[in-house]
Parts: sequence; C-alpha cells; structure tokens
Amino acid sequence: MSERIHTYTDLLHDAQGQRYRVHVDGQERSDGTWEGWVRFEPHDGALPALQTGRETTQSNRADLEYWASGLEVIYLEGGLARARPIAAGEDPTHAMAREPEVRPARESPTWQGAEHAPARAVLDPYAVYVQGEDVLREELNALDAGHLRNIVRAYGLADEEQLSGRPADRGQLAEVIVSAVRERVRER
Repeated sequence: MSERIHTYTDLLHDAQGQRYRVHVDGQERSDGTWEGWVRFEPHDGALPALQTGRETTQSNRADLEYWASGLEVIYLEGGLARARPIAAGEDPTHAMAREPEVRPARESPTWQGAEHAPARAVLDPYAVYVQGEDVLREELNALDAGHLRNIVRAYGLADEEQLSGRPADRGQLAEVIVSAVRERVRER
C-alpha cells in the first residue's frame, strides 16, 4: 500500500497552463527498502492524476523523505513530462511502469565508497554512474547544494578543506562528484 511521503506547497504549471498539486508517494518493498514516485494531481480536478514510474529506491522511509525534500522544480517539471495518467480507481502502484530490479550499489562492480556510507546521502553516485556520466549529471543537477555536499562527504569525494569556506555552488559540487567518481572508476 502506497503512502504520501512529501507534499510540495507550490503548484506546478505545465505548458498548457494546467496547475498541479505535486506529491511524492512511496511504499516499502519486500526487502525493506522504499521506492518513491512523483504524483501530479490537477488543481481543478478536470483531468486524471498523473504519476511517474519509480524515481528512486532508498534504504528506508526516512531516506525517501529526505530525498523528496531536496527535489528542485526542474526535476519535478521533468517528472511531469515523464508521468502518465492514472485511471480513476486504479491502484497507482500497479499502474506504474516497473523498471527491472537493480543490484544494490554495494554489489555494483563500480562500488568504491566507504564500507557503510552515511544514511544522509540521497543517491549513490557510483550506482548512477554505471548508467552513464550524463545520467549522473542530470540526477545531481536535480538536487540542492546541501544534498550534493552530503554526497561528497558520504563517499569521500573531496577533502573537507576543499569544501570549507567555499560558497555552495551546485554546478561546482556536481562537477566535483562526477570527476571524482570518473577517476575512481577508471583506477579500478
């Protein structure tokens, strides 16, 4: 059974001017992890709700909540473009396009992180890098600077000296992550 994980306060508008209330919903999987997706409900109720397929899988509900709290408007706009209608009365979890199961990041051949990354990293950059450097950049660009700093720290991608005293520039932080992951994967 799906649960409401996060509700955004601002309405999102599509190109036709339709306004949507946006939520992240999720559910616990059989292995105890949580998957999440984005749901768009038309503000006027004139159209059916829209929903993306699975957008993330997190270790637990708290991590899913944290992931949802860091999504930027640009990510939500992309989600709206990926979403598909949900028919009235249809169970949204069955309506979602299911993606193939993915191996846990620590079983990934590119895993180079610490033995146990802190729970506050909302994404495993090595697991995403396997899908391509451009995919990693897109995922990182959807996160705020705080989430990016947590990823850098959780996976030891830069010295604390490199992070301290510098303004939080999302583009620079994303590039630090991409460059460090690329270099470590090549060393392997």
